[in-house]
Amino acid sequence: MVAGTRPEELLWSQPSEGVLFEESLPDDPPAGSFRVPRQFMGLATKASLHRSPKKWGILYRVLWKLVNENPHLLKSPTDPDARELYGMEGEVRRDCHKMKAFVRFRKDSKDSYVAWHEPSHLIVKAVSPFFCRRFSSMNWAILTPDCSAYWDQETLRFGPGLPRQAAPQEDELEELWTTYYANIFNPARVKIQAMVTEMPKKYWHTMPETAIISQLLQDAPNRVNQMIDQAASRNPAPETLVKSAMADHGGLEELRALACECRGCEIHESATQTVFGEGSKNPGIVFVGEQPGDQEDRAGRPFVGPAGQLFRRCLRRVNMDLDSVYITNVVKHFRWEESPRGGKRRIHKRANWRQIETCKPWVEAELRLLQPRVLVLLGATALQALVDREARIGRSRGRKLDSPLATHVIATVHPSSLLRVRDAREQQQEIDKFCRDLQLAHDLSRLR
Repeated sequence: MVAGTRPEELLWSQPSEGVLFEESLPDDPPAGSFRVPRQFMGLATKASLHRSPKKWGILYRVLWKLVNENPHLLKSPTDPDARELYGMEGEVRRDCHKMKAFVRFRKDSKDSYVAWHEPSHLIVKAVSPFFCRRFSSMNWAILTPDCSAYWDQETLRFGPGLPRQAAPQEDELEELWTTYYANIFNPARVKIQAMVTEMPKKYWHTMPETAIISQLLQDAPNRVNQMIDQAASRNPAPETLVKSAMADHGGLEELRALACECRGCEIHESATQTVFGEGSKNPGIVFVGEQPGDQEDRAGRPFVGPAGQLFRRCLRRVNMDLDSVYITNVVKHFRWEESPRGGKRRIHKRANWRQIETCKPWVEAELRLLQPRVLVLLGATALQALVDREARIGRSRGRKLDSPLATHVIATVHPSSLLRVRDAREQQQEIDKFCRDLQLAHDLSRLR
């Protein structure tokens, strides 16, 4: 590079084990220097372990362009050499992962442990230090067709490649592997194509647990049914719990207690607690939203976060007595995801329809017990879950809806949508419109 040799003027030869950077430099390196992005060093180190002999030409062309033509080349999605470099780096990285995951040691006659592995690329020297750290207190060898690694608890050394026959074919640990794999195998999540993609069949002959895969797949449907039956006995469906409460003529407090035990869907796993409805036990109006948010999840009460505070201010603005209404949600747990910006902020994530349908018996039971004159559905999720899956707020807002859930049913926006309006004037107009919807509900509740 320093000598100014262009890529088309070079011919490359392939060493037996690809290594880009040797431990020692030449005694008399050529004069001059140049700088490259740190990212290139990581990409080049991985790509140098690729099996393709084209790698050296690609690496040099990328290096030449970085130094002489475009220092931002690695950010260009259109350059073919940069694309190939990223592709080779990815293939080598995945091959390193597979070696760490699929190497299986077998005990030999000398109380050492030997594994045979067939990597796709020239990664043995790069990955072997991982096994030194992982199995530092035992003597082991990893044999591959290209290169073999040996560890004696002190020194890592390398030798020529060896055939599979040089490694033990089985030992007394085989049964432990198969027992362990059978216990961690989850038949409910079997995706054969994905499994073969992640664990290619070329590695199966060195992995003892793969001998039972066919039998596990054959037994999977029966095992799934057993898991469903066991889960149902441990975690009754919300519908079952609700029927139990209603059959015992239980009130809201019994319903709340049973809801706190609900494990009907997976949302409860990441939520802090169940957030049940609260308010008057003889309300003129019931408000139903979508699901609790971050602050509601922490407090265990509905509508106490920013949207809830705005909602309560609007109720006071139309002179609605907070003690005379009841507030709840269709979904009783907070579904969230981590902020893409990092940190501890939890971002609201809409429940899917399976989760909504699973949780809906709770809010339906609340409505049967409360029997409100007016039901106000806050947002599309509440409207679609309780009235019509195809309904839209824009078409439903401002008119009474046909539903057996209450004498009068109306729909409006969720107050959280008001907070997302950035323009101050437009936001105030939307708040005024929302208050008119609340006033309509208030007026309907006083009709005789």
